[in-house]
Amino acid sequence: MNRNRAGSYIRQIEGYKAFVPKPLPPDPPIQSDSEIIQLLSQAAMALGRLDGTSATLPNVDLFVAMYVNKEAVLSSQIEGTQASLIDVLAFEAEAAFPENPQDIE
Repeated sequence: MNRNRAGSYIRQIEGYKAFVPKPLPPDPPIQSDSEIIQLLSQAAMALGRLDGTSATLPNVDLFVAMYVNKEAVLSSQIEGTQASLIDVLAFEAEAAFPENPQDIE
């Protein structure tokens, strides 16, 4: 079991690890210094830009799905799989629109 100030990873009965956060507020309290305040400010600005961008999109779910696919491709490449984002999108398009629709029940 891995532990840190934010929480711990606990192995579940099903075999996977789950992150279990510690209760808030943390004990001892977080000490704010100029570096943490600067990082929090940058994070808040980035979230504001993301919120503004998402407000202009006609379908946020499609936007998020593309990034999920991209992250999956990058993760699989780390594991040695040789698939590109184009390969994943082609597979999904083929699954959604098969060449022979009579195969669908």
